[in-house]
Amino acid sequence: MLRFPLFAPTALTAAAMVLAPLAGAAAQAPAGVIRAPAAASAAAANPLDLTYADLADLALPADLVARAQVRKVARLKPEQAPGLPAGSARLYVEARTTALLAGPDLGESIRFLADVPLDAKGRVPRLSKADVLVLAHTVPAKPGDLLLVAPDAMLPWSSGTEQRLRAILTEKLAPDAPPAITGLREALHVPGNLAGEGETQLFFATEGGKPVSLSVVRRPGQAATWGVSFSEIVDQAARPPAKDTLGWYRLACALPAQLPEGTNISGSPEDQRIAAEDYAQVLGELGACLHNRAPAAPPVAAARPLP
Repeated sequence: MLRFPLFAPTALTAAAMVLAPLAGAAAQAPAGVIRAPAAASAAAANPLDLTYADLADLALPADLVARAQVRKVARLKPEQAPGLPAGSARLYVEARTTALLAGPDLGESIRFLADVPLDAKGRVPRLSKADVLVLAHTVPAKPGDLLLVAPDAMLPWSSGTEQRLRAILTEKLAPDAPPAITGLREALHVPGNLAGEGETQLFFATEGGKPVSLSVVRRPGQAATWGVSFSEIVDQAARPPAKDTLGWYRLACALPAQLPEGTNISGSPEDQRIAAEDYAQVLGELGACLHNRAPAAPPVAAARPLP
């Protein structure tokens, strides 16, 4: 099984796009349904060592996520590949879809452009018959043509990577999926009746205006506890999201390092100090949003005919 080498932050790995499944029963599933995993192949460690945040960055904006087998590759000339990172090649790829993880059916044959890192000898890695995972958008009025969500959105397939993507897609498609957080609107600490008692509430702006709030509760003689609510109800019984879940990703990868100026509306300087401490505790317990991918770059449009 092909493994792409880990690339430097300045170079982007293969870009690809997603798919349509095989004919038969699998091809009849409705759009957006996550199909059962194909039987098969020995499990392998993720060769790119992608973090949960790396995979979520690619999977969440994708209309299509699929497994495919590369059939044909042609390298574009430098003048046909503007913006290509050093140490990479831009390829025109034709592939056969073998399993649809999520998205509309497109048919068996797909085409897309992909930027791939060159090997140690400066050559394009051997891709013929390689199994890959592609995360992409369809191209209007061009059946089978795909636009990757990012130049590195073609991943070498492994059972582990596929399973992790399926978990993200399952949460993404759930009716109560946590929305993307676009900002922190307000932070407010209200002291209780006893010394050391109180509650800090944080309210967030989100895509689509869906409610997200966070509550930190202090009780005398106890460590402060917190939880998040992705509904209209602000519940003191809420709990922190588990690590490497969509709820965790929405918070850990979006919250600013400190309360933005003007958002701490607590009534006194002491209450403002406590609100800031509670916010810092939340960030510390969430942990860092780690990435091993290079920063996102614009997608590479498909080029036809084959160069």
